[in-house]
Amino acid sequence: MAQTSTGNPTGTIRTDHRPTEPGPGAAAHVPAVASLRRLLPYARPAVPALLLSALAALVATLCGVAFPLVIQDIIDGPITEGNLSGLWAPGAVLLGLGVAEAALFWARRMLSARPTMRVEAGMRAAIYEHLQRLPVAFHDRWPAGQLMSRAVADLATIRRFLAFGLVFLFVNLATFVVGVIILLVLSPPLGAIVAVMAVPLVGLCFFYETRYQVLARRSQDQVGDLATMVEESVLGIRILKAFGRSGHLARRFAREAAQLRSTEMTKAGVVSKLWASVIVVPELAFGLALFLGIGQVASGALTAGTLVAFFGVALSLRWPIDSIGWLLAMTNDAASATERYFEVMSAPVSITSPAQPDRSQAARRGHLRFESVRFRFADTPPERGDLLRGVDLDIRPGETVALVGATGSGKTTLTALVNRLYDVTGGRITLDGTDIRAMELADLRRRIAIAFEEPTLFSASVRENVLLGFPDGTDEDVWAALQLAQADFVAELPWGLDTRIGEQGLSLSGGQRQRLALARAVIGRPEVLVLDDPLSALDIHTEAKVEQALRSVLSATTALVVAHRASTVLLADRVALLAQGRIAAIGRHTQLLADRPDYRDLLTSAAVSDPVPTAADGPVARSTLRREGPR
Repeated sequence: MAQTSTGNPTGTIRTDHRPTEPGPGAAAHVPAVASLRRLLPYARPAVPALLLSALAALVATLCGVAFPLVIQDIIDGPITEGNLSGLWAPGAVLLGLGVAEAALFWARRMLSARPTMRVEAGMRAAIYEHLQRLPVAFHDRWPAGQLMSRAVADLATIRRFLAFGLVFLFVNLATFVVGVIILLVLSPPLGAIVAVMAVPLVGLCFFYETRYQVLARRSQDQVGDLATMVEESVLGIRILKAFGRSGHLARRFAREAAQLRSTEMTKAGVVSKLWASVIVVPELAFGLALFLGIGQVASGALTAGTLVAFFGVALSLRWPIDSIGWLLAMTNDAASATERYFEVMSAPVSITSPAQPDRSQAARRGHLRFESVRFRFADTPPERGDLLRGVDLDIRPGETVALVGATGSGKTTLTALVNRLYDVTGGRITLDGTDIRAMELADLRRRIAIAFEEPTLFSASVRENVLLGFPDGTDEDVWAALQLAQADFVAELPWGLDTRIGEQGLSLSGGQRQRLALARAVIGRPEVLVLDDPLSALDIHTEAKVEQALRSVLSATTALVVAHRASTVLLADRVALLAQGRIAAIGRHTQLLADRPDYRDLLTSAAVSDPVPTAADGPVARSTLRREGPR
């Protein structure tokens, strides 16, 4: 299903599932270390625990490295001398090293697990909070699947790296250095052979690191694309089934899944080549050292115990060496995940409360004014004009103004400016004489309530949905708002206000969803009420009842109502005709009918499309409803 940019006035449909501003794949290649350094502010509380975890792992690993040295003493001591009673002491040392190694590895995991989980939880809370603060324009451009993959999969990747990859990058490097020093002490010529092999290994790692990081980023972006497709397919399942397009989406999903598989296979190929190189180079070095070591033992320059200890230590270095490939892969996965995370976190919060908000104690009457308001979406091509080109509208306290205009004229956009879902790009909007941009956002949005044409409900109880903007309301308030919105069907739900409605409210009919959204808007008795064609999904009988109840609400508040039907227009004291980005005419309904042919044409076409009575508001499908309770 194509991703539609809801904020684009041209209605252009995008099919690439990518944001139209810097986002997936947009950033230039950044070194992994530079990317991971950005995690420090979040990871700083876990640093002491991670250092202790690394220290425990290092000591545990060195216990394993010490095993061959004890065996050297056994071979060159008690065994060579034939003193079997001398085996007890080194045997006890070996047992102690084994117990210490196991205990320290347990401590390593326990030390790192909880702090890194807290880091992940903190980062997830931070991105969720930031997403809530980002303007609607940001969400218009970013597919939900891309955001979900960053908040879930990418953070899990970062946590695994902090808990394991970062610790063992340090531990394995330190173990290799200590091991090489021990080898040089045991036999300088043989130790030098093992030390020299580090040079080609470092070169190979740098060679493959850049290629892998590009593939890691591509893979994570493709995971986000797949998540977007799954989300759209699930939310649009009724449409897909109704039009018989499930098979088409399944094939498209298979193609994108195949692309992800191809990327993952390419990643596996890069890692396999690195891993093969990491295995071959040490094998060659160890083979050469063994050949020379046997010759030294034969000539008496080296004892058998020393040669056994040398190769025991050398073999204990295989894990640090062999792990280089997938530790680097884990590091690059984490670096790409970090870049994707901070692409969202670095997105500017452009709509905020001012540093010094206007806290004047002017009387709150709900006087709303649009003064030369202009607006254009950020992704509008330069050659296209503004969507709103100088809107002037004065809505007096307690007055209801209906906004009428052709499809695409900017009615919904104008309503979204009132509580700063978008900010004007020219002119200003005032509430009781104060520019809304000078007000605290929380205060502004408490004073203004909106009911959208497409009602959004959450997978929560009816009570929670209605009280979303009025959390201090009582059950009596909820029932009063439901009664006003003619949402009597709630009383017939299995558990009344405690009934959990399905995701997006899809367990309810369109009219039922719209009435719950209307109840949510009116429950707090706001100073300003903005209704974006709130009755479009109602049958004519229910619409008449809602309109009659609305009159009592509208008489006590300032209201801006987007209207497409004559019946809705009749709720208003005045009607404003929006055309060519401006208020082309304003007056009473009868006056505009007489003087404006374009106004008559709009209402005539709307009247033709008015629905006839239907069963849209009949019984709901109760199988999709659940009682509110533990999730």
